[in-house]
Amino acid sequence: MSAPAVPGPQAAASVPGQDARSTSAVEEAVQAALATVDDPEIRRPITDLGMVRSATVGADGVVRVELLLTVAGCPLRDKLRTDITAAVAAVPGVTGVEIDFGVMSPEQRQALQARLRGGTATQEPVIPFAQPGTRTRVYAIASGKGGVGKSSVTVNLAAALAAKGLSVGVVDADIYGHSVPRMLGVDGRPTRVEDMIMPPQSHGVKVISIGMFTDGNAAVVWRGPMLHRALQQFLADVYWGDLDVLLLDLPPGTGDVAISVAQLLPNAEILVVTTPQTAAAEVAERAGAIALQTHQRLIGVVENMSWLELPDGSRMEVFGAGGGATVAESLTKVIGAQVPLLGQVPLDTRVREAGDAGTPVVLAEPESPAARALSAIADRLAVRRESLVGKPLSLRPAGR
Repeated sequence: MSAPAVPGPQAAASVPGQDARSTSAVEEAVQAALATVDDPEIRRPITDLGMVRSATVGADGVVRVELLLTVAGCPLRDKLRTDITAAVAAVPGVTGVEIDFGVMSPEQRQALQARLRGGTATQEPVIPFAQPGTRTRVYAIASGKGGVGKSSVTVNLAAALAAKGLSVGVVDADIYGHSVPRMLGVDGRPTRVEDMIMPPQSHGVKVISIGMFTDGNAAVVWRGPMLHRALQQFLADVYWGDLDVLLLDLPPGTGDVAISVAQLLPNAEILVVTTPQTAAAEVAERAGAIALQTHQRLIGVVENMSWLELPDGSRMEVFGAGGGATVAESLTKVIGAQVPLLGQVPLDTRVREAGDAGTPVVLAEPESPAARALSAIADRLAVRRESLVGKPLSLRPAGR
């Protein structure tokens, strides 16, 4: 990604023949304009990140900006050039914009890393979503077996939540069967700032997947400890920023990754995806029941591929009926707390087509029955969590 830099001298050259007061006003306006430009990956102003080494105003009204990138081959260099040029060129008195790109030194990258992590560059990475006071809702999307559309549900919920204005991230935790990047249309690779990873974004969603670190369609053949370490890195080494919602697309079943999620993110809430088919529902119950052992909250059940809407308005229940409700009722009894059926998503070829094209159906065909059902489920999950740290609670002792 584009690279931030350590704040350098931001002196402006004197402008012969111009009133010093007016020159100073242009310089201040240029700095204010630069402060409106966000780094495309980090989504914070380039001035806050120390990327602007200098910005000078020439006698001819041309502004010359020296910008430092984290890596020499930054893939978003052109995006930065366009955004900076547009912002600065709009300042009254500016006749042109010239941008010189430099590259941060190792020390500058370490300083940036420390700035983003809010501490020292050498501190041990921590999982922000597991810390007390976190405002991020973490949803682990699980299923008992493969083929029920768990990944499709995940990416559509993520896109729908992002479209509502929430800051959303997705961890493709299905290490062996990763498919989230394609479904979200992500073809770029993460950028590293020292040992910190900047995740690619698509449709307003930050994404990380093991598929971004493998060559082509290479298979991943790992045992449990390596799976745990990969998930830990996705959560701790990736710079997610201030997320409202983090979704984890888990592999089917109740194996190593599900156990690792419980250890690394004990506050994660489990959402179970199933189809109406009895066999799928029975397996889904087992996937949901893991919440008893991990002491995590089971937030609800989504029934996917519920029916096929025919041209005459009737419904064909291709995979039977009632599986989602059965799973919700069974898990309610097992868990001892209400587990709702969050929604039923009809079978729709447009879900598959949109996923293959890299644009989730909630964005590509928002009025389709499947998109409306998925958006309604997202509405139920779109709850911002605010930290109570430092806030007065107005509590009083009893009897006062």
